[in-house]
Amino acid sequence: MADARALIALWHSVRALPEFRRLLELRLVSQFGDGLFAAGLAGGLLFSTERAATPWEFAGSFAVLYLPYSLLGPFAGALLDRWDRRLVLVGANIGRLLMVLVVAALLAVSAHQLAILIAALIVNGFTRFVSSGLSAALPHVVPREQVVSMNSIATAAGGAAAFLGAVFMLVPRWLFGADDVGASAIIFIVAIPVALALWLSWRFSPRLLGPDDSARAIHGSVVYAVTTGWVHGARTVLAVPAVTATLAGLAAHRMVLGINSLLVFVLAKHTDTAEVTGLGTTALFLAAVGVGQLLAAVLMPIAAARWGRYATANGSLALAAMIQFVGVGLQLPVLLVCAFGLGLVGQVVKLCVDSAMQLDVDDALRGHVFTVQDALFWISFILATSLTAAVIPPGGHQPALVIAGAVVYLLGLAAHAALGRRTRRQD
Repeated sequence: MADARALIALWHSVRALPEFRRLLELRLVSQFGDGLFAAGLAGGLLFSTERAATPWEFAGSFAVLYLPYSLLGPFAGALLDRWDRRLVLVGANIGRLLMVLVVAALLAVSAHQLAILIAALIVNGFTRFVSSGLSAALPHVVPREQVVSMNSIATAAGGAAAFLGAVFMLVPRWLFGADDVGASAIIFIVAIPVALALWLSWRFSPRLLGPDDSARAIHGSVVYAVTTGWVHGARTVLAVPAVTATLAGLAAHRMVLGINSLLVFVLAKHTDTAEVTGLGTTALFLAAVGVGQLLAAVLMPIAAARWGRYATANGSLALAAMIQFVGVGLQLPVLLVCAFGLGLVGQVVKLCVDSAMQLDVDDALRGHVFTVQDALFWISFILATSLTAAVIPPGGHQPALVIAGAVVYLLGLAAHAALGRRTRRQD
């Protein structure tokens, strides 16, 4: 009964914020398309009946898809703090829609994998603009005292939408097949939610989503703002202890996620039937992570209110190290349970990062900082998958990699505890 009352109160809180509700609608549609695109691309390149993927190809695909934007994103992120974020969202969705159609066409003609990856890279670049823009805009549509709770709702709902998009991929894959033609049909379907996201972006009033012009805004030419984007973003991160500390913890979590993802990928490829080729087990792994992330959205605001963001992130990283060590036997059922636990505590850390950037960073620099986070998010993941691919045996049974993940979590905990001490008074 209490849970029902809490849900009703939560729904009334969302209804009382009409612009937040519209931003949430945009996030849901956009992330549904993201999940469908990512799953369709993975099915077409890594789990296709016409293409075979090795651990190096797995790591290489992620590197080509995410590393270029991760290095360039903080430069381009300056645009989020200079241009009307509504127009940035509109322009990014137009670019994303056009490039999704290009990727679908390349798959339809069975183009070379590198050409498909480069086109998908451009899609992901536009997608990162959309996701960073949505996060940077949230404080403009939510009162400051509700930023933590509303950000948790938005993140959880967006994650659920992305998961539903990934699961929905199985329907057209079953209808159209697991070859290049089937993958092409899935990517063509992605154009529908992306087009809807474009329309939803256009509905906002000009300048409603920021950025604010303040004393800390970066003035000068667009070229100057873009070329110095990394400098201003990194300088802002280092100047705010809460952001520096939680980003260190988040980087550790993403590295461990990279290790575990490649482990599960290789183990699944060697235990599932030839027809399934690991897709079923991989989907279960992602589902377990997603369910944990959803639960984190409920627990994080409660924990932050009770113990503060600093202690909450510290406790989450310590718990993550213990959960990671439980999977040392590399039994897939145990790994799935660990995936749920790590999805929960890792998302708590991610929500602490978001809250720090939305509450403690000036709006004139918030876009810079969110793109630095996005870069660190993927660089950590790609570095971990590349190092794992270099040492993982053909069958994937390497317990030392699980132990290494636990050590990475402990290093992340040490960095967060040391860097974030000054945030306790802010909490």
